[in-house]
Amino acid sequence: MFRVQVIHGPNLNLLGLREPDIYGRQTLATIDAFLAAEAELLGIALDCFQSNSEGALVDCLQATFGHKDGILINPGAYTHTSVAIRDAIAAVGLPAVEVHLSNIHRRESFRHHSYIAAVAVGQICGFGADSYRLGLHALVHHLKSLQP
Repeated sequence: MFRVQVIHGPNLNLLGLREPDIYGRQTLATIDAFLAAEAELLGIALDCFQSNSEGALVDCLQATFGHKDGILINPGAYTHTSVAIRDAIAAVGLPAVEVHLSNIHRRESFRHHSYIAAVAVGQICGFGADSYRLGLHALVHHLKSLQP
């Protein structure tokens, strides 16, 4: 059974309230419940974590070492600013899939660059809450491809 850590970055705790025209009306609790149901269908173990603090996100990433098989991460605004989160993903050496609710490449130019993309297996963006489902399936597919 694969063990996956889901990590939600800053302001995602305000989903459903924060700019619903961009981020949708689903809450983070709804997304986590949906992911838990998907995990059950996929036969994987899933833990979800959210923080607005960069250090807490780095601590969570470091805690995956030796305990998880993969990471599904929406780093939020830290996507575009955090070398620390990028380095933590690289340090633990686990496959990571980066997800975003909105299409970051169709938004403000400062959102076009991702520090995370270079250390991720892939990036899925622009499909609202479904980006998480697509990312989870892509991550599990990738993990299966690594098995002998």
